[in-house]
Formats: sequence, structure tokens, C-alpha cells
Amino acid sequence: PVGQSEPGAQRVGSPCPCTLMGAPRVPERTVLFRRERSGLTYRVPALLPVPPAPALLAFAEQRLSPDDAHAHRLVQRSGTLVGGSVRWGAARVLATAALEEHRSMNPCPVHDARTATVFLFFIAVRGRTPEAAQIAAGRNAARLCCVTSRDAGRSWGAARDLTEEAVGGAEQDWATFAVGPGHGIQLPSGRLLVPAYTYRVDRRECFGRICRTSPHAFTFYSDDHGRTWHRGGLVPNLRSGECQLAVVDGGQAGSILYCNARSPLGSRVQALSADGGTSFLPGELVPALAETARGCQGSVLGFPAPLSSGPRGEGRSAGARNHPQAPRLCPGVQQPSKEGTTDPQGDLGLSRMEGCRDGPEEPGPGPGLRNPRKAQTPKLPGPPATLSQSPTWLLYSHPAGRRARLHMGIRLSRSPLDPHSWTEPWVIYEGPSGYSDLASVGRTPKGALTFACLYESGARVSYEEISFCMFSLAEVLQNVRGGPEPRPPGDKPLERCQPS
Repeated sequence: PVGQSEPGAQRVGSPCPCTLMGAPRVPERTVLFRRERSGLTYRVPALLPVPPAPALLAFAEQRLSPDDAHAHRLVQRSGTLVGGSVRWGAARVLATAALEEHRSMNPCPVHDARTATVFLFFIAVRGRTPEAAQIAAGRNAARLCCVTSRDAGRSWGAARDLTEEAVGGAEQDWATFAVGPGHGIQLPSGRLLVPAYTYRVDRRECFGRICRTSPHAFTFYSDDHGRTWHRGGLVPNLRSGECQLAVVDGGQAGSILYCNARSPLGSRVQALSADGGTSFLPGELVPALAETARGCQGSVLGFPAPLSSGPRGEGRSAGARNHPQAPRLCPGVQQPSKEGTTDPQGDLGLSRMEGCRDGPEEPGPGPGLRNPRKAQTPKLPGPPATLSQSPTWLLYSHPAGRRARLHMGIRLSRSPLDPHSWTEPWVIYEGPSGYSDLASVGRTPKGALTFACLYESGARVSYEEISFCMFSLAEVLQNVRGGPEPRPPGDKPLERCQPS
């Protein structure tokens, strides 16, 4: 479905074309950024559709080498949907998205539909200070910045340094932080949300050195269309880092904010917020979403479930009006504090978490948080028998390899509140692959709901290029494998209420 490209984009045929009946289809891809002979490398993609066309904005870090410490500046390409294809403009450097003597990292765009404004968040890191050095010293070298565009990314204003406003005094307890990477979202209320994470200093003095840090996902948010920004509370218990957000339907309680985060604990961590990201309930592991050996960033995208009566619950019945019950807090659950937190950038994120000295669960309360061992997970009832799927479905992109970053996979969840609901992956690229970002690009002229994925790819290593592809929901349903059947009434896996 990907079509014509302007100079600088390279269309690439399917790496493993379908030759057998029933073999999974691999979407055609377009290479938008490619590693140059000079050593310039492009990493950490972000993708944002901007109505009404929509235009597609693709962002990436330009690095002097693949090393995180050699990140340099942000680059952008703009695409225009023409029928079922995308026409891409040339790459350009975002000169205003920078602070002097800092390197720009982690592009994280979000669109305000009410004011037609695009906010491009990023972190500016002083000099070439590595993330590991910030964690070891407990001294943050990152600044929270954004630039804005009111013409769908054709021009950008000057950079705003929002660190004092949005981070404030919490910075003294953060070893480092970052946004995203990947897209932010806007809630039905109009609130803008930027995913973020931090390494919180849990214990500072240990024979003159930092004793312990722990990573926690959280959000930055704005309720006044980006005029002011605030930090939300941390995911309080499990170690969680680079994250993305989606809104899911929580039934009578309305919208529930869903956070899916990278973790060094062997699988992804998910956490829910009932107050739009101001705080998060304790997170839980998602065994169906395994991490690679060192973990990797992944993308999540929420979209309305289709009205359908197809087999295996491929949609929800047009006559069904019952919604899954909203999460209920168990007696004694403590609300997370409102202390914000963010984490390192790009591949810096959790790749060196092995160096953290904390165990699989948080060792102690840390500044501003109650003891997470006393917190309990929300009680999440299974969906009613009359509705086997949620009104909101989720897509997830992440390398499917367990030992290395290989084979970009797409998974589907028809019941996002159930961590066991994910399908097996549909591999859309076979080979080294890494960070990714998903977007919904609307419907084709024939009415098919269409998605796009911007992802790191390569023949030998995952950071040789950044590729773009499109695919429809019908193709996802045809190619994903498995996924649990709806749970019968009274089934207990989601009826747990225990310390996390």
C-alpha cells in the first residue's frame, strides 16, 4: 500500500515475499532514513498523522555515530497521502529543536486537534554526557524542551525549555529522565499527554556513591492546550522505562489511560490511570509481551473496535451495548503520589538497567512515594459474557526476538485491560529491527482502517535504516496468530487482588 516517494526515500520490496498459499504477507516498506558513509546514523523514530489529509510527520535522531552520546540533532520528513500511497518530501534538519551545547534526543510529537498545533517534545542533554554517567553520579544533565508548529510541520517555532516549569524540584531526586520516544496523545477532555520516564535516586549515599536508582514511567500533561505543563505521578512499583500511552474504554468509569512500558524484568509492564495520567495504579507484568534480552522500546496504539459479526470475535456485535467493567481498587490500595519522574533517552533508556542494584521489585519507598510493597494491583474483572471484546482495541509493535532485536512484530489485543489478551506477532519485517512507532492513518477509499509503522531496520544491525510501511486492520486480523479466547464468567485470572 505504500506508494510513490520523493527523492531520498527508497521503496523496498518485501524481504520474504509470499510464495505459498496462506503465508503471512509482509508489507512493502519505504526507507526514509539510511545510515551514511560518513557515519551519520538515524535512530529513534517517531510518527505523527496530522489532519485533515492526514499529513504524516516522520522524525528521527541524527547521530554522528550509533552511540547515544553522539546524538546530534533531530530530522524530519513529511508525507502526503495520495490515494492508498504516501509521497514523501526530502529530509530536513530541525534547526530550532536544539539548545546550545546540548544534543537533541527522543522526538515525541503530539497533536492538539482543538488548536491544530503540533508539539514536538525532546530532551536536550548537556554535551556528550552519557546516561550511565548521570545515573552513576545521580546528577541529571537532561532538559525538557519542545518546539511547536501551527502549519502541520512545515515550520517550527523556537525551542521552549520547560524543565523548571514541568519538572521543578523533583529534578534533585532524578538521576536523568527522557520523554517517549514516539507519539503522545490527546484525551477526549482535551488534555495533552507526553509519555516519559525517569531514573529516580532511591538512596544517594553509599560510601560516597549513589547506592540505588530505579526507573519509573510517568507522563507530562497540559490542560490548557500547551500553555503550561505539569508532571504526573510515577508508576509506583515495577521498574518501567520508555513507554507509550493509549486511551481504552473503561465502561461506566469512562476512559482509562493505558501505559505500556519497557522493563528489564523479562516482559513488558502495563499500568492504568483513572485520572488521565495524573497518577498511576501499580503496574503489572504482561507475560504475553516478552522483552528482548536487554529490553527495547515498543509502540502502542488504541483504536475503536470494528462492528462485525465475524468468527473468533474479530469485531464486536453491532447490537452489543455492554461495556467491560471499569477497574476497581482493592481495599487498602494506596494512590501513587504526584511526584513526577522520567527516564533516559533512546537506547540509553533501560539498556543498562543490569547495572542498577535493585531487585526485580522496587526495594524501598524512595523520595515522595509510599512503600510500593504495600501497594496492590487494581482488581480487573473479566469482560461480561455478552461482550467478549472491548470497544477499544490495541496494536503493539516490538521486535519479536527474545535474545536479540530481530523481526519487527505487530500484535493485537481485543481486551486491553487483560494482560493475557495479546496475540502472537505478525512479523512485518524479518531481520534486525529495533525502535518503532505506530500511527492510525484513517480509512482507504474502500473504507479499510489503515495503520502505519515507522521502525528501525537493517540487514546486519537494526540501526542501518528507518523504514515505513502501511497495513490495514483486515491484514492484521488475517496474519496475527492465536490470542486467548474470551474468558468465561467467573474465570479468575483477572479477579486477583494481591501485592504486586
